[in-house]
Amino acid sequence: MLHDRVLVELDQEAGERRSTGGIVIPATAAMGARRLAWARVVGHGPQARAVQIGDRVLFDADDKAEVEVQGEVYVVMRERDVHAVAADRLADEATGLYL
Repeated sequence: MLHDRVLVELDQEAGERRSTGGIVIPATAAMGARRLAWARVVGHGPQARAVQIGDRVLFDADDKAEVEVQGEVYVVMRERDVHAVAADRLADEATGLYL
């Protein structure tokens, strides 16, 4: 990876969701507001400072560039497009999220 780019793998659980009332919401359902997605970092450039490999990041799924590597689909984005980072190394902090 170059510069501040981050390579992420989308979470498999991003498909169907279940509402608090138990209603299954398919992945193709249109949402009124833009929905952010979680992904796991699998690579990053040397200038990416806030993320490490293995971190989970929150980003806007509409602003993504997909790439296929050896049959697997990944997303490439700039580090500035990451909204939040959830990492085990931040567990000592009060929230566990780096915002």
